[in-house]
Amino acid sequence: MIRRHLPRGFAVPAFRAKPLSMACAAAVSFACSATWAQEQPPQDTSGNAPATPAATAQKPKRNANPDAVSNLDAVVVTGIQGSIQNAIKAKQNSDNIIEAISAEDIGKLPDSSIAESLARLSGLATQRVDGRANQISIRGLSPDFAGTTLNGREQATIGENRGVDFDQYPSELISGAAVYKTPDASLIGQGLSGTVDLHTIRPLDLPKRAIAANLRGENNSHGSLNHGTGVGDTGHRASFSYIDQFFDHTLGLAVGFAQLDSPVQEKQYQAWWWNLNNGSEGAENHWGAPHTPGMPDNVLSQQGMQLRAKSENQLRNGLMTVLEWAPDDHYHSTLDLYYSTFDQKTYLNGAQWSSSSYDNVSYSNVGYVPALPYPIVTTGHIDGLQSVLQNEYTKEKDRLFSAGWNNQYDFGNGWAINADASYSSARKRLHDAYLFAGLPGQATSSTDFATPKHEGFPDFTPGVNFADPTAIFFTDPNDYGYNGREEFDKQKDTIKAFRLEVTHPVGWIFSDATLGVNYSDRRKTKEANVFFAWLNGNGSTIDTYVPGFAAPIDPSFLRGTTDLSYGGIPGIVNYDVLGALANQFYLTQRNGQADWSRNYTVREKVPVAYLKFNIDTTMGDIPLRGNVGVQAVRTDQSSVALQTNGDELVGRISDGTKYTKVLPSLNLVAEIADKQYLRFGLAKTMARGRIDDEKVATSAGVALVNDGPAAGQVLWSGSGGNPKLKPYIAVGADLSWEKYFGTASYVAAAVFNKNLLNYIYNQTTLDYDFSKYTNDNPTLTPTSTRGSFTRPENGTGGKMQGLELSGALELGLLTRALDGFGVQANFSLTNSTLPVSAVSTIPGSPSTLPGLSRKVANLALYYEKYGWSVRIAERYRSSFTGEAVALFDQLGYTKVLADRQTDFQLGYAFEHGAWNGLSVLLQVNNLTNSPMKTQQIAALPNSVKVARPLEYDKFGRTVMFGVNYKL
Repeated sequence: MIRRHLPRGFAVPAFRAKPLSMACAAAVSFACSATWAQEQPPQDTSGNAPATPAATAQKPKRNANPDAVSNLDAVVVTGIQGSIQNAIKAKQNSDNIIEAISAEDIGKLPDSSIAESLARLSGLATQRVDGRANQISIRGLSPDFAGTTLNGREQATIGENRGVDFDQYPSELISGAAVYKTPDASLIGQGLSGTVDLHTIRPLDLPKRAIAANLRGENNSHGSLNHGTGVGDTGHRASFSYIDQFFDHTLGLAVGFAQLDSPVQEKQYQAWWWNLNNGSEGAENHWGAPHTPGMPDNVLSQQGMQLRAKSENQLRNGLMTVLEWAPDDHYHSTLDLYYSTFDQKTYLNGAQWSSSSYDNVSYSNVGYVPALPYPIVTTGHIDGLQSVLQNEYTKEKDRLFSAGWNNQYDFGNGWAINADASYSSARKRLHDAYLFAGLPGQATSSTDFATPKHEGFPDFTPGVNFADPTAIFFTDPNDYGYNGREEFDKQKDTIKAFRLEVTHPVGWIFSDATLGVNYSDRRKTKEANVFFAWLNGNGSTIDTYVPGFAAPIDPSFLRGTTDLSYGGIPGIVNYDVLGALANQFYLTQRNGQADWSRNYTVREKVPVAYLKFNIDTTMGDIPLRGNVGVQAVRTDQSSVALQTNGDELVGRISDGTKYTKVLPSLNLVAEIADKQYLRFGLAKTMARGRIDDEKVATSAGVALVNDGPAAGQVLWSGSGGNPKLKPYIAVGADLSWEKYFGTASYVAAAVFNKNLLNYIYNQTTLDYDFSKYTNDNPTLTPTSTRGSFTRPENGTGGKMQGLELSGALELGLLTRALDGFGVQANFSLTNSTLPVSAVSTIPGSPSTLPGLSRKVANLALYYEKYGWSVRIAERYRSSFTGEAVALFDQLGYTKVLADRQTDFQLGYAFEHGAWNGLSVLLQVNNLTNSPMKTQQIAALPNSVKVARPLEYDKFGRTVMFGVNYKL
């Protein structure tokens, strides 16, 4: 018969005789969303091998005794301690080293996506985007190194890299997730750091129909920062689930809908470059820069600033449908459908100015505070500022669709076959536009200022009312060379895959073996069209464009004001950017920022063959289980893209490569004492480079060399992507010790080492073949088809080591007076090194692995009794170098300082009487309104480097109150 195989690591909590019962219990809790727990879906523990993630649709034998179904209620485990107990059992019974969460944990925490809950697991961290968790880093490696699957199937992504944006997946529609820190041979789409496998519900796991609804109101403490845009400070979350079974429990249907309508109100401040202007150590002495009047000698001062308010409305709709059919004990079929839309409208308005020695400004009443290596200017008055008001509007539409059809047949003699077909697509449309405004005729302004010595918001008191629409004009205040910019992006990512595997019994130390093949075809296409805006009546060439040309803002486009009072500026004008752009400006296409290179197609055709043996034996008196196997991965990657000479489109070019990698893996689990386990994992893993690194898009051309050994020659040069890029390869070893006690208590310690056999970094090749490129300069004939080219290349790798500690304790074990109280905690310490040759040339790129926080910790205190549940949880990650999208949507790096976020939850569930099934919930996300802080390293004129604040952003606290009701 076919037995229900859920993903590895999801264990039956102490009820080994009733795997179906525990599956139903988990599903019921998910559907009702009435208790706060981490209950894990079950895993077969009879000694047979668990199925691959793609085979998660397998169904247990249909129970012929209807009365047996009623016994399910006896083992339903709800509440916080029950959830911890089930999570512990998941770790205990897994053959791999994993972390796990389930719908109860996700649905009852103040999380807008599953990323918030994943970030609470040991060794995992997240980077906040718009104040919320978005992408996940596993063991200090950036999101690019993590694999993500849905029901065992690789997912297409909205971004240009492989990291999944988890805010695309509503938490209400995901029934569970397993994070594999050690892989096995049957895990497809695995990452270098680990693999996150998301799961949706299986309707035949429930004993009967289930209907659930939940509604939560939301409020942001920042209020509305951009008045007149329609983006306020209130929103809501709503979800509805319907699960039923038909035809004597052989046909199951699950339908779930979830909507998020949420505001983002973000206060942003950015301190531009820091420098020594005057004196023996300053720019005037070392660089020959102009003297800055009024600035004391040899003091460190801020060279400009940007103060912006962001108001964004996020509207996400998600729909999940599962159709499950098990007509007999042999055949089982499951159809999974998932679709989500994510629409965002963003208004980002602010003021900025440059105040360096090159900007003809003067200072007075300057005050500074002692600091090393130089005093820091914190107060004063500035004259001669050319203030720039930039108003920006962005509209993004994302569409995500996944479909999978799984069919399994059990022959009844230990042999089984599984076939799985899937399709995943992600579409993104982006429209972005911004305009400049300021004082007419490039007039200057003044301001008093008080800026913090360390991080924090400033206090500026400008001498001009920037909110007065009669004083502010459309113009080019700081001589940027244009009046605005508009961009239209389209992106599509698709993955088509098919998987076939056979499982059969073996013998000796092995319970069974699985032989399988998987084929996937991925295609990602991006198109970026950029236009520059010029005021009507002005020119767009060097001869005709007048930087100081100005025009008043049409009153019909005025909306109100943007509130910058948190930085001292009462407000600035707010207007309809698209309306003004269409009526007061004209557009031309100019791609001086190499925007053409962002138009490309990358395709990857990947056949995989794998063989895995499941181990079930003893070593003396010690039970030993696990798996050993190997994957053979063949990759055929290619790219078609545009060639430019920097400003103009020259032609098209294509290239690619093929390679094969063999990836062995081993997982062993020894029960060295009662409820005490020693685990060992050894595996070779791979992760392909960023997809946008694999593009063939380039900027290349020929030029006459005027000096040096090659003087007089006409040579090629250029830069771009690398379609011949090979993947990251690493060999990792893991050792873990775990001890379980009580009903929901444990301690665990793990160490790991990962050697990166190679790493990807930017490198200049002096002998690159340009024979496929088009020479657009008819007056110059290249001396050779060879030349210099800068692109991502494979180089020598580094290594990383880590320590992970985790545990949970029921405080009632210490004294009965603390019954109902408990604590969960985890801590990880990770170190990494890269060779100097592997450090990227991207500005600000790290010398350690990007995304690596050396320390990550989580602490949660809870109480649960008499229907009440209270939890306060804090997560912490130390500073790290993260990826950021810089000007013109290009990749850059910045150092993100330590982040600490605290969340609170209070709930009450009515367990009896007429209100039975109703629960109420109060949640506060980002309880302390903790900021996101970044730092810059400024190289001073005398070559001394100082670390100074760069960004300081606050997102406000989010308060949610809602009700859940189940039938």
